[in-house]
Amino acid sequence: MHDYREMVVSDPGVMMGKPVIAGTRITVELILEKLAAGETVEQVLDAHPRLSEHAIRAALAFAADALRADVVYPVETISR
Repeated sequence: MHDYREMVVSDPGVMMGKPVIAGTRITVELILEKLAAGETVEQVLDAHPRLSEHAIRAALAFAADALRADVVYPVETISR
């Protein structure tokens, strides 16, 4: 995979600085939400013709890299 930084950019003047796919106003957050909700890559591409499969993979790589940082994320635990 190419470096996602070629595809994922952040500009304070676009979508309040949220990471977006370069040349669009489509946020990484939106892509992740759609995939998490069960949409297929094909459905996301159909809904957003300016995206490519490469862009979706870049969004996933960006998210994985962001989570790789040494940060503790609060996650609700389930009592058993």
